[in-house]
Amino acid sequence: MADDAQMEVDSVAPPSPNRSRQQQHQDEARTKDGGAVAVRSIEGWIIIATNVHEEATEEDVTDLFGEFGEIKNLHLNLDRRTGYVKGYVLIEYSTVSDARAAIEGADGKKLLDQTITVDYAFVRPPPKEGGRGGAGARSGPRRGGGGGGRNRSRSPEDRARSRSPDGRGSDVE
Repeated sequence: MADDAQMEVDSVAPPSPNRSRQQQHQDEARTKDGGAVAVRSIEGWIIIATNVHEEATEEDVTDLFGEFGEIKNLHLNLDRRTGYVKGYVLIEYSTVSDARAAIEGADGKKLLDQTITVDYAFVRPPPKEGGRGGAGARSGPRRGGGGGGRNRSRSPEDRARSRSPDGRGSDVE
């Protein structure tokens, strides 16, 4: 492997202690509603366009999104049974500025008489107020099973054990 190979990296200014949290928040790539932070894939920034007409072609999509920057990759998912577009397309750009320009420029535009919606495909949810999120910051006792307390379907054996002697279940299903 060559040691002189360079990796293409987006230039992002490191957080400065002089900048407020709000200014740093504005520099991040965020979804249209401003809540979630966009996440870069391994090779670039991926956006998703939804409500794409079922008869749209790669050429139609490339013509619309090519004006915002160089398209690195385009995935137009087709239905196996019908051969038509499933209704969304994933477009990858090398830089966040191209992806942001495509979101701002193409969101709400018409593609084959259908208004499309465009946003970042991969996002990290916004942090919870009042501290760090994640498993270590949960309040209250931990529940077993690692499921975070979500309800799970019960096996037939568990259902049989919870039934009363008269044959009726103790819980309503």
